[in-house]
Amino acid sequence: DTVRSYVRLKSVCLLLHRLLPFDRREICIYCCLSFNFREFKFAQAMIFAINEINENPDMLPGVKLGYRIYDDCGTMDILRAALALVSGLGGEVSDENCTKIESVQAILGHSGSRPTIAFAPVVGRFHVPVISHFATCACLSNRKEYPTFFRTIPSDYYQSQALAKLVKHLGWTWIGVIAVENEYGLNGIAAFIQAAQEYGVCIEYSDAFSSSGPPADLQRITSKIQSASSKVILAFMSHREIKLLAKQLYEQNVTGVQWLGSDAWITDHSLADSEGHGILVGSLGFTVSRVQIHGLEEHLRGLHPSLFPHSRFVRDFWEDVFDCSLKATATGRRKPCSGLESLRDVESPFTDVSELRFTNNVYKSVYSVAYALDALLKCEEGRGPFSNGSCANPAQIQPWQVLEYLSMVNFTTPEGERVYFDSNGDSPARYELVNLQITNRGTMEEVTVGIYDASQPGSQQFIMSDTPLQVPVSVCSESCPPGSHKVLQKGLPVCCYDCIRCPAGEINSIHCMKCAPEFWSNERRDACIPKEIEFLTYGEILGTLLASFSLLGVFLTTLTTIVFYCHKETPLVRANNSELSFLLLFSLTLCFLCSLTFIGRPTQWSCMLRHTAFGITFVLCISCVLGKTILVLMAFKASLPGSNLMKWFGPTQQRLCVVSFTLIQVVICILWLTISPPFPFKNMILYRDRIILECQLGSALGFWAVLGYVGVLAGLCFVIAFLGRKLPDNFNEAKIITFSMLIFCAVWIAFVPAYISSPGKFTVAVEIFAILASSYGLLFCIFMPKCFIILFMPEKNTKKHMFRKSTNNR
Repeated sequence: DTVRSYVRLKSVCLLLHRLLPFDRREICIYCCLSFNFREFKFAQAMIFAINEINENPDMLPGVKLGYRIYDDCGTMDILRAALALVSGLGGEVSDENCTKIESVQAILGHSGSRPTIAFAPVVGRFHVPVISHFATCACLSNRKEYPTFFRTIPSDYYQSQALAKLVKHLGWTWIGVIAVENEYGLNGIAAFIQAAQEYGVCIEYSDAFSSSGPPADLQRITSKIQSASSKVILAFMSHREIKLLAKQLYEQNVTGVQWLGSDAWITDHSLADSEGHGILVGSLGFTVSRVQIHGLEEHLRGLHPSLFPHSRFVRDFWEDVFDCSLKATATGRRKPCSGLESLRDVESPFTDVSELRFTNNVYKSVYSVAYALDALLKCEEGRGPFSNGSCANPAQIQPWQVLEYLSMVNFTTPEGERVYFDSNGDSPARYELVNLQITNRGTMEEVTVGIYDASQPGSQQFIMSDTPLQVPVSVCSESCPPGSHKVLQKGLPVCCYDCIRCPAGEINSIHCMKCAPEFWSNERRDACIPKEIEFLTYGEILGTLLASFSLLGVFLTTLTTIVFYCHKETPLVRANNSELSFLLLFSLTLCFLCSLTFIGRPTQWSCMLRHTAFGITFVLCISCVLGKTILVLMAFKASLPGSNLMKWFGPTQQRLCVVSFTLIQVVICILWLTISPPFPFKNMILYRDRIILECQLGSALGFWAVLGYVGVLAGLCFVIAFLGRKLPDNFNEAKIITFSMLIFCAVWIAFVPAYISSPGKFTVAVEIFAILASSYGLLFCIFMPKCFIILFMPEKNTKKHMFRKSTNNR
């Protein structure tokens, strides 16, 4: 990525010249137009590493590394230098102890992805290793296209993955993406967009421009940013493009944007000198880890033109730093240098070793080549990497042999960092997440706020520090509140949606999800809770009222029984068959009590008891009434001259009549309970939000047979009583029975449609009401008039009165 206004002093090549009795390895540079301090610092780091290796007696014994550095002013210069390297360098080594070799063995560089993409395939055809410290394009991992490429900086693939995880971690789902229009930028955002979409992040817009492109491109992107609703922008570009973009946005007064930066610009110190750099304050981005290289600062501060008297680069650097001329006479505006200038008194980005990030990659690149050569020279025959375990000939080292050893490099730097290359030539991906902040001195510096390590398990790759970050919200649509679900907006990405409240019985997820049959959604529609189970209980008002009336009926029946028992010898009690009267009162007591079995939680036993008890007690009751009705008719017929009917319907026959009618109902109930008995059942169909716990009939035929038999007896009783309604007053119980049976039949005829149409627990309430109403009807109609006469009109409770009234009627 070349800009002609900057010098690009690149560690482009490492020349390997075999020397006898020792070797000298060279890395070389050729110069351009102006000066770039960062690249010059890279070159000095390379020199420092080479000197450190040469002074290490345990590494490359008998061999010393040298260097020659090439500069570039464009892709053509890079290609020209690469072709020169692989075509032969005879005559380059002047040391009399050196033996010339005609081709380079390894190349360090380039700093940019685009130049590397241009020359790496060329040298790859000659099997010459290329080790870059700054070329991050993921495309360079393609072993088919770049078979000899290695790098000590992670691929942009991992940076894109890390940026996508950061966006997800900070809750951003709606962002813009801008890239430099070259392989580095376009491949970078392509990898990021793919990773981000896997995390549910949507891209509002994606665009690219080049610093050398037309101004209209930059204006177009500025307009997009101004009209966009997203507050976060990923800028995958170099420091040159971000400076241009920041300046343009500053002039347009665009604020409130959160920047995500690629490693190509996020730690560039020159940003603080650009116009509009305040827009970039707060930017987040991943960059390689910061390390300390012991001795490097001393090396940098000890740099002096006297150490490199023929180096044009050192001369240009010195004149630029001290604004003086090393020539004997001053030229232009610069005065002659005094000779007292020293970098030990200068604070500049060149001498600053507090932020050694990419410089460390240069250091590792040199050591990678050195370790590969060391392994090659120390190879033991029979244990080598080549055919039959052979080793390379130290006198005739070939680039492809260095390439083989370089792929097996695995060492740890003095700072404790492990260095190795995978099958694609990539080094381990470990980043620091940095945040650009303004210091008290007014300068902009990066503060580490997190770590990303791709070698760790997925959940442990990204770790944020406790440093609080002030970041905006950037979403297309706010998160749906609990109890609602997303409905996508037509024509927009999946991050843009409307929130629609979930229907009752469903809870929110990605879509509204129905609760299980026995569960229902809560008020917030965010959780399924057990449905309320509903049945008629004693604790509710309706249950309490029905139970109270049931007990009241028991009390009144008991009271009536006591009254009758106390006056059992009176004509009124004796005339109406006291035995049947007491049996009828007993059966009415059971009828009132059986209504209580319908209240409370249905169980297997209560369901069977309630219907059978109801059927049997009511048949017993109606049988007693029927016996009294028949007795009235028989007594009237027997009073006629010549009649002897009473001997056919005496007390024994009356008892058999009651027992026979009741026994039939008992048989029906036994058959019902044996074949298909009632059972407790959870009715989840009647209501959606609650469960009705009720007694299922089991066999509907059994239930209606029980009820039908009661109806048949009641109807028979009503007909017989109706026929005897005009009998003399002393036998007027037939009128009372007629009226009571009329009430009884009316209640149970009305019960059928009410029972069928009543929902839930009200079905049970209707059944209880029918039982109580019919029982009260019988109690009041049959026994209340007699009790009134017994208690309040005792003068009528005599044989004389009854006989006189009977005579008068005749």
